[in-house]
Amino acid sequence: MKFVSVISLVSASILSSLVPIAHAAEVNIYSGRQEELVKPLLDKFSAQTGIKVNLITGKADELISRMVSEGRNSPADVLISSDVGRLYRAKQQQVLQSVQSDTLTSTIPSALRDPNGYWYGLTMRARPIMYVTGKVDPAELSTYADLASPKWKGRICVRSSNNIYNQSLTASFIAHDGAEATAKWAQGFVANFAQPPRGGDRDQIKAAAAGVCDIAIANTYYLAGMLADDSQKQIAQKVSVFWPNQTTDGVHVNISGAGVAKYAPNKTEAIKLLEFMTTAEAQQWYAEANHEYSIRDDVPASEILQRFGDFKADTLQLENLGELNADAIRLMDRAGWK
Repeated sequence: MKFVSVISLVSASILSSLVPIAHAAEVNIYSGRQEELVKPLLDKFSAQTGIKVNLITGKADELISRMVSEGRNSPADVLISSDVGRLYRAKQQQVLQSVQSDTLTSTIPSALRDPNGYWYGLTMRARPIMYVTGKVDPAELSTYADLASPKWKGRICVRSSNNIYNQSLTASFIAHDGAEATAKWAQGFVANFAQPPRGGDRDQIKAAAAGVCDIAIANTYYLAGMLADDSQKQIAQKVSVFWPNQTTDGVHVNISGAGVAKYAPNKTEAIKLLEFMTTAEAQQWYAEANHEYSIRDDVPASEILQRFGDFKADTLQLENLGELNADAIRLMDRAGWK
């Protein structure tokens, strides 16, 4: 009996070593968006699916470089970025893979996703003109191009040309009007700056409210976030939104988005995550918590964004913004846009 028991134990040990151990499903995210802007939604995903989410946040360019250096050993499954320019950069650096999903392609408008499935837009934001109420008559405003007019001399605040949002904005002008016309616009635009570019979008809004300038260029969710913050609400209320280019191409829009990493060890879970982030529930959370526009027609904007009014959005394929990014940077540099 003793001998049989030992044999049985040894046999059981051998058999157990041959049976694969079931690992809990997980997905690893490299996020260029701040933790508070994505983690609550990721927690919802885990609660609903049982898939554990491991989150690393940092600057998008640094995360892309990390993925390049990690190569096949990268644990990343998903890269999240706050601008199409960086997603295009990640695609060019060959750290993303093409994935196809009927859910993603049927939910996300074609202009807001990579034509070959390397990245998908998850939220949309607009970059309109913001003006100081009472100092600027909105009847004076019309297009982005008009901001190069001498009448705006010393009246405009905008952040640095190093900022990807401004690079994408300029790239959109090149796509629509060509490099020559955009270069002429950029020279006039820079000549109208009230101060050398400094700080982020909120800083431009604050500068306008403080009387440094009359006009600021900023993404809508920054102003909405300030209006939702009691400590900044009074400042933000001094500024109103004007939607430019409504009779031409429409206001410039961009996305926050994501792509599946080239060597994703958890590809299935990564795709499930992207699909979850396009559900009505997830999009509603984005709309209310982050004040970003949904990529779904059936999800309304937050109450604050609705106050800004309806607008015609540019329908330019956002892939163009990435393709023209280098041209935009060179053009901005030549115009003296610091």
